[in-house]
Amino acid sequence: MSHSLPLSEAITIAAQAITEVMSGRSLTEVLDQLDAHERPIVQSLSFDALRKWVRSHELIKQFVPKTPPPEVDHLLTVAIALFMRDGSDGKGYATHTIVDQAVRACSEYDKTMYAKGLVNAVLRKVSLVLQPPEGQPHYPPDPIPMYVPAWWRANLKRHYSKVWQSILFAQAKRAPLILRVNQKQHSREQYQSLLHEVGIASSPIESVAGISLSSALLISNPVPVSELPGFYSGAASVQDAGAQIAATLLNPQPNDLILDACAAPGGKTAHLLELADCRMVALELDGDRLGKIGGNLDRLRLHSEKVKVLCGDASKGVWWDGVPFDKILLDAPCSASGIVSRHPDIPFLRREADIPSLQYKQREILTQAWKMLKPEGLLLYVTCSVFPEEGEDQAAWFAQQHSNAVRLGAPGQLLPTEANDGFYYALFKKNGP
Repeated sequence: MSHSLPLSEAITIAAQAITEVMSGRSLTEVLDQLDAHERPIVQSLSFDALRKWVRSHELIKQFVPKTPPPEVDHLLTVAIALFMRDGSDGKGYATHTIVDQAVRACSEYDKTMYAKGLVNAVLRKVSLVLQPPEGQPHYPPDPIPMYVPAWWRANLKRHYSKVWQSILFAQAKRAPLILRVNQKQHSREQYQSLLHEVGIASSPIESVAGISLSSALLISNPVPVSELPGFYSGAASVQDAGAQIAATLLNPQPNDLILDACAAPGGKTAHLLELADCRMVALELDGDRLGKIGGNLDRLRLHSEKVKVLCGDASKGVWWDGVPFDKILLDAPCSASGIVSRHPDIPFLRREADIPSLQYKQREILTQAWKMLKPEGLLLYVTCSVFPEEGEDQAAWFAQQHSNAVRLGAPGQLLPTEANDGFYYALFKKNGP
């Protein structure tokens, strides 16, 4: 972690970032506005605070009888999460440092200035509960410290009655750093040697859900991407192993015309181009995110006249030139309930009413994409969700609506594990026109 930003300032900014999340803004968006030297530590603090939300609020309730205003609550949440770091990764702070820096953080923001005494008193009491003196009993941690709304928990219980707790438990942990080696530049083994030379330990992830992966590497102790050899010249990308299945399943061939229908930030587009010299249309509706596709392709040196990046709505055909595609990757907009370990703000941002409207959108895009696919072509439907309403329910609906859709082998629902986030995969072949 970069300590170039004083801890007190980082606490202040992280608390303000959490206030933004509670007002409905995505944490990624908030972090994108920070300077490069601020981002690592603020991201680390705000992620931890969101992951440990339930436990920290039990403690705030215990020592602050009247709910504090949001600004103070969020500052306390960030500081309490710091006490809960185990320090084994060298990222823990001494108790007196946390208390001192949190009190100092109070005076850096007019809305928390008055609360210095309260914050000091509460954190001292909390520290004794969480880090009791030698010989005193330790408070057992809540097995699921992460917040998820009641409807979300109910959905998981209904569909995964035996494993719903382990899903939440897996997602409350920090996500590991997983790389995809750019096979146009290095084999996985060659890149492992380069990592080894700079003292970074890695191990190959050979397969996920029975699908062989040729480029996935797990980095045991995460490092900033700036420390990865050749990162800025495109040697590797950060991509979850579960997401690396997509390009592998579509199995691109030279000169295939492929559509990535909801392409930003471009990880799967890039992976397809790394695997074969195919013709590619990367489509994205969000103009702000469109630039990220180009940026990724630039870094990976994958731009060519065969690649088009277009702004357009995948649920409409307005942007399409009428030339049918050999293969379509449809990574549909969804609740993102499968990638919470990488984006712990998601449970705070989603509402139960989002699910039906997302389902409607997914069906619109599926229906439109099918019209643009060649006979005998392949369509891969993907979501990063663990809710069956966005996965198996949609695949079954689609197959029922389209008599020319033949389902091929695909992993279906993937639940989060050490090596992968939660994803859903269904592969269809177009049998006839």
